[in-house]
Amino acid sequence: MRVGVVTFPGSLDDRDAARAVEAAEAKSVSLWHADPDLHGVDAVILPGGFSYGDYLRCGAISRFAPVMKLVIEQAKLGMPVLGICNGFQVLCESHLLPGALTRNQGLHFLCTEQALRIENTNTAWTSSFQKGQEIVIPLKNGEGSYQCDDQTLATLEDEGRVVARYLGIDPNGSKNRIAGISNAAGNVVGLMPHPEHAINPLTGPSADGLPFFTSVLSQMVGK
Repeated sequence: MRVGVVTFPGSLDDRDAARAVEAAEAKSVSLWHADPDLHGVDAVILPGGFSYGDYLRCGAISRFAPVMKLVIEQAKLGMPVLGICNGFQVLCESHLLPGALTRNQGLHFLCTEQALRIENTNTAWTSSFQKGQEIVIPLKNGEGSYQCDDQTLATLEDEGRVVARYLGIDPNGSKNRIAGISNAAGNVVGLMPHPEHAINPLTGPSADGLPFFTSVLSQMVGK
């Protein structure tokens, strides 16, 4: 399986995402923001960082990158897409996911080991987890507070599209402690914490992030 990892100007976690893909025993394929095609990948990861310096709004410029036109088209056709941190912001700006990520409560940048509960295992990126499983992976953001209107929030909760929820003190003021969501089809997932930094206890707080990457591999192999 070939998983594309997009690099925008200002991306800084693309190499970590590629390393996580390789740890899951898939092939990582580098995709540049100006690429005119997706080079035959089976899934795409939009990594964390500060694409285009977070100017205008986080992810607002990346949404118009040439490669995103193709990502949006393929996501709507069912291709698995994972947006991590800044990638989550890009997915919201691209309208592949509802809502928006705003400044953290207290207006501080966060960098911590964060406990999460996996709420939905019926997505392309979470099927290797058990529902209700508690994990610990890094969280680092300044604009990671998930916000949406009440109707959207009710839809996400009623349809089980909250993928992960913060445990303990809500670190950034997200509605309903939301750490990640999916689209209705379950192939597009946005996650604010960083699973790519937790694939080996030697280099992270745990290996709890690895199942996000093995999940998509299992799904594609099963097809």
